[in-house]
Amino acid sequence: MLFNSLTFLLFFAIVLALHRLLPSARTRNAMLLGASYVFYAAWNPPYVLILWFSTALDWFLARCIFRSADPRRRRRLLLLSLISNLGLLALFKYATFLLVNTQHLLAAMGIAFQPPAWDVVLPIGISFYTFASLSYTIDVYRGEVRGDWKLLDYALFVSFFPHLVAGPIVRASQLLPQIAAPRRATRDELGWGLTLSIIGLFCKVVLADSIFAPVVDAVYANPALYGALDSWAAVLGFSGQIYFDFAGYSLCAIGLALCFGYAFPDNFRFPYAARGFSDFWQRWHMSLSSWLRDYLYIPLGGNRRGRARTYLNLLLTMLIGGLWHGASWMFVLWGGLHGSYLALERVWRERKPVASQTSWRLACGVLLTFLIVTLTWIPFRAAEPGVALAMLRALFTFETGSMLPIGDLALCLLSAAAMLRWQFALRARTLEQGFAAMPASVRMLVLGSCLIAMFLCSGGDERAFIYFQF
Repeated sequence: MLFNSLTFLLFFAIVLALHRLLPSARTRNAMLLGASYVFYAAWNPPYVLILWFSTALDWFLARCIFRSADPRRRRRLLLLSLISNLGLLALFKYATFLLVNTQHLLAAMGIAFQPPAWDVVLPIGISFYTFASLSYTIDVYRGEVRGDWKLLDYALFVSFFPHLVAGPIVRASQLLPQIAAPRRATRDELGWGLTLSIIGLFCKVVLADSIFAPVVDAVYANPALYGALDSWAAVLGFSGQIYFDFAGYSLCAIGLALCFGYAFPDNFRFPYAARGFSDFWQRWHMSLSSWLRDYLYIPLGGNRRGRARTYLNLLLTMLIGGLWHGASWMFVLWGGLHGSYLALERVWRERKPVASQTSWRLACGVLLTFLIVTLTWIPFRAAEPGVALAMLRALFTFETGSMLPIGDLALCLLSAAAMLRWQFALRARTLEQGFAAMPASVRMLVLGSCLIAMFLCSGGDERAFIYFQF
């Protein structure tokens, strides 16, 4: 059930109406929980059992951790939660990857090994709800969150449909207190929630799917056929596609939750206006980057154990962050590149004093960061190393003219330039602040234009959000 489908629009209208009409807070929460399970079951009903198992296990283990005063028992219970959750994630997401790479490794050693067939559909959203659930047991173990929440409240925290399948990765400390004291959204919250949902759908349907995706899909399907102009359009286009696809989903999730009275954290803050890679990761997929920082980088030692260990911790964190995106060496390469950038940036800043941030220096830093991030998206998008290498060669193949329709090419390049200019203009503000600064008439014009553009771009294939595969 995609956010950009008529089925979901009907589902959301019914659930919102029930939420506004039901008098009891507990009844409203129970209804939202049931609706969330219906939403998840629309993809693959049996996989709801996995969601139930993960929810019940972590709720029970967290209660045991919370009630125990024995440090060794608390550690064993936390370890059981980690093994269970990460074991399920590995089984469904990485089993084939591990078997195939084991086969290749043994073959290189002269050992014939034929792995058993493992053709299992990945449960949608398992990476997201696993990380959300793990944050709860870890925080209870650390004493940062209570572990005596009611099962209904905890189950709704894990499975609440706006964030269930693609984030943001909402933590227990952020959402559980809101669920335990639920309320209906005010008129202003409902209006802003619907506004965010409209903007998010516009980002997905019009910008990501209709403007950028056709160019990106055409060139990445066979990079050897295209020259530099088309290839640069595709590379820049994917920067736009993945941003508007995922940021669009996040805006929808935040807006939908707000319609029910729940506040989610921001997940994007104009990342292509970042100056440097640490700044980029403070703006891109903020819920994942903060999760990796708090539950992986800092426990590894962070920057507290010397320079060499700091650089290693950065690299390991980003390698694991890359692997989190999918069972592919291409994702590992993408994460490793970002880890290397972060380490090199740290070396640069330690050796060179911070210069005064003039407008010219800021613009140059933003453009350089955007260029490197854009080129680093190539292994993320490419299905295999051969495609990535072909794309890199095509970027410098100047003897081949453009083969893309001139309208698609021009619209893609102009939209990428407009995206970069827009993000740079709003880099120090939030979307809400930027929208609130507009006159009321302009806000209505923007929303009306979004709705009209979505109507004009509808009727084709409904593309799933990119991050649904993770």
